[in-house]
Amino acid sequence: MNKKTVVTSLLTCALLSVGILQSGYKPWEEGMFPLSEIHKVDLKKAGLKISQNEIYNPKGTSLVDALVNVGGCTGSFISDQGLIITNHHCSFSAVQQASTPEHDYLTNGFVAETKEKEIQAKGLTCRITDSYEDVSDKVLGAVAQITDPSSRLKLINDAMKNIALEAELKDPSIQAEVSEMFIGKSYVLFRYKTIQDVRLVYVPNRQIGEYGGETDNWVWPRHTGDFAFMRAYVAPDGTPAKYAKNNLPYKPKKFLKVNPKGTNEEDFVFILGYPGRTFRHRPAQFIEYQQQYVLPYTSNLYDFQNTTMENAGKKDKATEIKLATRIKRNANVMKNYRGKLQGLKGIDLISQKKTEDAALAKFINGNVDVKARYGTLMEDIDNLYKLINGDAKRDLWLTQIYNSTSLLGISRNINVFKTAMEAQPENQRAAFLTQNKSRLKQFLSGIYDAYDLDADKKIFKKMLTDASEFSTDQPLNALDRIIGKSAEKEQAINHFINKAFASSKLTDTNYVYNVLISSPKSISAYNDELLAFEKGISTQIAQLKPEKDRRDGVLNKLMGDYVNVKEKFLKKDFIPDANSTLRLTYGHVRGYWAADATYMHPYTTIKGILEKGTTDNPEFDYPAQIRQLWEAKDFGPFAKKELNDVPVGLLYNMDTTGGNSGSPIMNAYGELIGVNFDRAYGATINDYAWNESYSRSIGVDIRYVLWVAAKIDKANFLLKEIGVKI
Repeated sequence: MNKKTVVTSLLTCALLSVGILQSGYKPWEEGMFPLSEIHKVDLKKAGLKISQNEIYNPKGTSLVDALVNVGGCTGSFISDQGLIITNHHCSFSAVQQASTPEHDYLTNGFVAETKEKEIQAKGLTCRITDSYEDVSDKVLGAVAQITDPSSRLKLINDAMKNIALEAELKDPSIQAEVSEMFIGKSYVLFRYKTIQDVRLVYVPNRQIGEYGGETDNWVWPRHTGDFAFMRAYVAPDGTPAKYAKNNLPYKPKKFLKVNPKGTNEEDFVFILGYPGRTFRHRPAQFIEYQQQYVLPYTSNLYDFQNTTMENAGKKDKATEIKLATRIKRNANVMKNYRGKLQGLKGIDLISQKKTEDAALAKFINGNVDVKARYGTLMEDIDNLYKLINGDAKRDLWLTQIYNSTSLLGISRNINVFKTAMEAQPENQRAAFLTQNKSRLKQFLSGIYDAYDLDADKKIFKKMLTDASEFSTDQPLNALDRIIGKSAEKEQAINHFINKAFASSKLTDTNYVYNVLISSPKSISAYNDELLAFEKGISTQIAQLKPEKDRRDGVLNKLMGDYVNVKEKFLKKDFIPDANSTLRLTYGHVRGYWAADATYMHPYTTIKGILEKGTTDNPEFDYPAQIRQLWEAKDFGPFAKKELNDVPVGLLYNMDTTGGNSGSPIMNAYGELIGVNFDRAYGATINDYAWNESYSRSIGVDIRYVLWVAAKIDKANFLLKEIGVKI
């Protein structure tokens, strides 16, 4: 159904609405449906043309077998040779680690014309969902008679670990994990196959893969070619194995067919993927905590960190490459959190939740049996969050300090290792070091690879300055020892940082790798002010842990009760919040009204790339070939007739969140027509609340992916492998 004008779009939507109301069916539905819930959704009525059994079939092969979790993102197999398509930003860290000033794949892209030229995607693995099993009775049965909150939560966590361990012992070929579907209420055992050897095949030029940069991040209209191709490898006998040259491409049970014809507006589409976390079944106090503390603190801190790291990166290309992934991750979270803040305030979700909770409290108090079980629930929730809010600033600081300051992360690893080593009998310490040294070095190098001394000092100063402003009932003991009773806090902080960094040998990777961790004696003998400061931080965290565990235990029980009683009140079963397990969401290719007199069409084109490129913003720079090909109307078979152009971005009303990055967008026949990578700014609030009027997700249209691969990067070998003719 193709639209030439907004009027036509509105008329069609109106007609659809009338038909929908008359039929009693709504063509969209909030929810990221777990595998166990897919059978409850009537996808046929929504527009699916294949059997729902072809999406998920627990007794046979289906589309879910083509899905992988890759580096926290989603990907999908698109050939019988283990070829995976995902997002450019999901491969970013691996590309960064493969890049050097001489071979800057991050900027220039990478194309491997043969399998022999594919390079290791360091840090990435592929996880494939093998099966699942509800184990709620086993988990909750372990705590049926337990009332102490801390003990209850510990036993739940222990039961989850033991169930997973038991599954792995039964089948050593899998990795098992028990996921909490509803906090304190339901638990599912997932069995996964993990592929350890993943390689980069094709990553476009950064001006394509990251076109628009942070200016366009979380924004529609969008023109980003956010795609990348990888390949999964296994040992010659077909078992998972670490990277080795003699490994062979993995043969997936299922791979997706790529449809180069794409979609039309109002086409039915669906996504399978691994969405991260949502928090829709939480009370008003949780939303208040997010809005008042988590979102503003984190976004402002990351803003400062990025400004600092961007300035440090101006020194030289090597530093710029080292810090690129940290900057990109921070920027993504920062803009997302600010979008959430805007959205929460815009719809006044706190007030909405308070109204819902008041109605729930009325229901509880109006029913004798319900009141007997849940009578104090709402008051208990409120009292718990008063405690949580009272420590919020210090708690958030403690969650950020190690990621903020690299040398404190190094210090923590050294201190933890030293403590573990010194707990061994003296005559066994050398063997302990030999056995664990490579792992320690791996942790340290992961931090040093994204470390810059100047940036670290400035960020550390920011962290200590922030902590110095905490109220007296939220003390930070390690900092209090530095400042003492000094009226000149800033002077004391500057003195400590300058002295600590100047005297620490942890700034020298050569010393750390070749001297410090060379023997038990050298590890035990070494101390400095950074190690001592970190020791103070970790000691206080340990002292705070019992109360934190108690609160977490109380929260676990309260949230389980909250969902239970709310389901009774509303007389419906909720879809579990996202938790990085495999989910389905469905909807339609559809635009929306972003603001008064502002209608957002569901497709962008190459023309839009050129239009944005006329600004002075370097984030809208693009390869010259794009203009040359566009002016020649050299679109190949990938143009959309009605647009007389190649579609670039794609908009749809599906329910997605972080972790859905790289998810395959499929048409009514289960064919790949795009790759999900983002949400519109108004939809950043999806983690807390979803609404069809403003919740829109963004994908890269498969026609643009194929056009760039064929016309820009001459990767015709890939098109041939996935069965696309040009």
